[in-house]
Amino acid sequence: MIRVLAKHNNLNQIGRIFIMLEEANLKPNLGSYCSVLECMGRKPNCHPKVVTRCLTQMEEEGFSLDDVFRKGVFRQDERDMVLKAVQIVQPDYQPSLKTDTEQCSSSLVHNYYTQRSDHRYPKLNFSQEELQQRFKKQLTIEQDCTITIDSVEANKPITENIAKMRKLLADQRVQWHQSLLLALRESKKILAITNTADYKHNLYPYLCVLKDEDYVDIMIQSIDELPPSGEALKILAKYLGGRVNTQYSVRQKQHNQTVEKLNNIYDTYTDLVAKDGKEYDTLPREQWCKIVTDQNTGPSLQGGESDLPFIVTLELGMYMVDLMVSNIKINSDILNPDFNKKLIPLIYHMYTFRSTRQVGFIKPHPILSQMQLEAMETKLTFDSYVMPMLCPPVPWNSVKSGAYLLTPSQLMRTAEGAMQHEELLEQCQNLHAVLDTLNQLGNCAWRINKSLLDIIISIFNDRGNDKLDIPPPLSEAPKIPHFSPQDPSNTSSEKAEMKREVSNARKKGSEMHSLRMDALYKLSIANFMRDEIFWFPHNMDFRGRTYPCPPHFNHLGSDVTRAVLVFADGKPLGPKGLDWIKIHLVNLTGLKKKSSLEGRLEYANSIMEDILDSADNPLTGKKWWMNADEPWQALGCCMEIANAVRSPDPTRFISHFPVHQDGSCNGLQHYAALGRDVIGATSVNLMPCELPQDVYSGVAQQVEEFRVRDAKNGVKIAKLLEGVISRKVVKQTVMTVVYGVTRYGGRLQIEKRLKEIDEFPKEHLWEASRYLVRLVFNGLKEMFTGTREIQEWLTESAKLISKAGHSVQWVTPLGLPVIQPYHRARRLVLKNTLQSVFLLINYDTKQMPDTVKQKNAFPPNFIHSLDSTHMMLTSLHCHSAGLAFVSVHDCFWTHALTVDTMNKICREQFVALHSQPILQELSNYLVQKYCTGISLEAKKKKTQEYLELRLCLATVPADRWTVALLLCKPSLRLHRYTDCLLGPDSWVV
Repeated sequence: MIRVLAKHNNLNQIGRIFIMLEEANLKPNLGSYCSVLECMGRKPNCHPKVVTRCLTQMEEEGFSLDDVFRKGVFRQDERDMVLKAVQIVQPDYQPSLKTDTEQCSSSLVHNYYTQRSDHRYPKLNFSQEELQQRFKKQLTIEQDCTITIDSVEANKPITENIAKMRKLLADQRVQWHQSLLLALRESKKILAITNTADYKHNLYPYLCVLKDEDYVDIMIQSIDELPPSGEALKILAKYLGGRVNTQYSVRQKQHNQTVEKLNNIYDTYTDLVAKDGKEYDTLPREQWCKIVTDQNTGPSLQGGESDLPFIVTLELGMYMVDLMVSNIKINSDILNPDFNKKLIPLIYHMYTFRSTRQVGFIKPHPILSQMQLEAMETKLTFDSYVMPMLCPPVPWNSVKSGAYLLTPSQLMRTAEGAMQHEELLEQCQNLHAVLDTLNQLGNCAWRINKSLLDIIISIFNDRGNDKLDIPPPLSEAPKIPHFSPQDPSNTSSEKAEMKREVSNARKKGSEMHSLRMDALYKLSIANFMRDEIFWFPHNMDFRGRTYPCPPHFNHLGSDVTRAVLVFADGKPLGPKGLDWIKIHLVNLTGLKKKSSLEGRLEYANSIMEDILDSADNPLTGKKWWMNADEPWQALGCCMEIANAVRSPDPTRFISHFPVHQDGSCNGLQHYAALGRDVIGATSVNLMPCELPQDVYSGVAQQVEEFRVRDAKNGVKIAKLLEGVISRKVVKQTVMTVVYGVTRYGGRLQIEKRLKEIDEFPKEHLWEASRYLVRLVFNGLKEMFTGTREIQEWLTESAKLISKAGHSVQWVTPLGLPVIQPYHRARRLVLKNTLQSVFLLINYDTKQMPDTVKQKNAFPPNFIHSLDSTHMMLTSLHCHSAGLAFVSVHDCFWTHALTVDTMNKICREQFVALHSQPILQELSNYLVQKYCTGISLEAKKKKTQEYLELRLCLATVPADRWTVALLLCKPSLRLHRYTDCLLGPDSWVV
């Protein structure tokens, strides 16, 4: 309000607000003083005494003039007006702005930030001019908020009926647009005079943040994207409201005149990353902050743009759905023009059951679905943030600034409406290492493997292939059987069976449509980008695990999407690069898991005929690649090997192919290292061995030994399971037990695997899975002696903390604050003329913590945070060594040339991380946070609970370091143990 009054030069009214604040015992913040000074700058002939009084009061509140220009948020000409007011009384004053020079305080990255003389930061293979042109293209896309591209189905021939249906749909859209525009304007007139006391929210102000045509365009586009089976009202409303919020945020930045400033800053920033730019020893974040500080005129780059509250966006979306249902009509006989015209709703509201819950759905009329099916339209429209970026992302330099140019981005992914993580991050001044990691991952440039993409598209347009993970079209779905419920010839049991068949057919059709559209989106985006270089901006979840921002097409996707992505920058293979690609191919097949690297390489060389045949004749030859675990990535690998071996000198062959190095059950690796558990460490490749160890096979062998023992003792189910126990049966449970899976969940996982064994009697599934999950847990307990002890300590600590009324919080070794967002759910009801929508809000910090979720989630979340820390350390040091590096959580990618260097860095950083007293530091933090600052009175009231909490948090699981040394060879010393903590073959599948 003060900001608006300042724009209108209403200093008297601002003075009254200040008096009201004083009467309410509230103090103006820095932004309030900025607006007062702005108002004074706009006022002609403002008296110096007025300005002096304001500056004096501001300084008494602890704000300096430099704070105003360093921390203030300015829009349009506000900064100039504030400076004009200050110079009325201090004519020579100029803001003194300093670039943030603080570094991450963690000892793990001290050398990374302080010793830069030997760092070789990679440059992009573009000139400054090329990057500036790419910036302008990306800026145009984000200003438009959406982008329309050709579908990969566009090459199909256009028949007379297709052309007719496309024209019919286009004409109908014009009519729908007119109807919605008229209805929206009439509705806004009513809302404008509505008594707001009758409603929780009057939506009128939020219907004015965009042009009326923008709201209608959003609604029309949502109709085109509505699946034949419909969409839940809540999901559709969230989508519509979110679209409005995104456009509103972009429009604010345009209105605040930040676009021109962004252009100037980015032009200067390209000097750091372009190949013809200067050599700097600064990081992208540091360079960006320095440029922003140097260009300290005009609006702030982050002009304080505010998002619409989540509840408002949901209500706004529900309002838009209501408009669509009520006002969009279609002729019921539009496909039979000789019949009488009768207008019916195009989309309608209905209820269906999801499990035991009744859910409101918005479903298109079958006529619309039929028209869309026959029209086979070949254009797809996406939000701009769905697409990869055409220029390097803006470096993350604060909690609210980074990634896209204009589109709002979250540094940390959270539940809609949750604020506690953002508030926690804003209080943290030591996020440099985390931000620099996200920037490094986002600065990796990509391109499309066009030859592989063309093969995938050809199969996609030729009815797909389930085995190769290419979904078939809806025409291949099972036909929905037709029957009359009133037919007296059918018995009640026959009718029930027919209903089940109809339900199953509809479910299968809905699933096939969903999978087909998902593949269509991914392949169409890839095809649109086939001749481009592009980037994926990154953010993270509350544990620090990183993710690309574009949701559909990225390297975290399926085998298909990973296969078509290669590095934009190529590097020569060098003397060992070709061998690494061959080893990578064997890893992708899922074979030779117990073989050494040499054994895998030998196997790859023995099947070169099949590899070359796959590359040359992927769809007509022997098709060896189709039997791999990851067939499309395997085919891409075959093609790369073929190109390399056929080149004049394979060592000089320029390869863009990313080679993956996957962790060996990372959760157990971290537990084994935390507990200094040598036996467990050996089974997950943390100790040097002649052959790579496979923990899943080890557990399966242990379980089989238990089964044999029980069978000898006469246990019937143990006898029945003879020959059944395998690596595949236990793998998923072993993999997830470290992340908190319960025996109940583990039983379901094993039951699913047993169902896949045709010979196993189905009547014994429950008993067998219950028996096996107990053996798996016992086997893990024997193999990983320290793991269960640490898990139990973490679980008990979280239980006591949450019972005391707190959410569990900790700080990672790189300084990232983590808080678990699990609270008791409260119900919120949003009313609409269509239906009431019930929301379960489980992130409300005013509610008590959910003890069950807090305690069950702490062990896996803590391990995830350690895993992300290790990835970040590896990423930063690979960056300083000049390596390309990206990750899929615990799977690290780089060029074939630099695999050995990355592996060395990976091992070194794992050892460095676990050389820290991680559990002791966690204990100290928890004791400090939850057992200090408690009043004496509170301690007396709950003495027993307080003592129990303090004792638990302070009692770290026994340090097993000495035990580890004793189990090693006597000649090993401490430094030797850490050197061999990760063997040379430890970071392979």
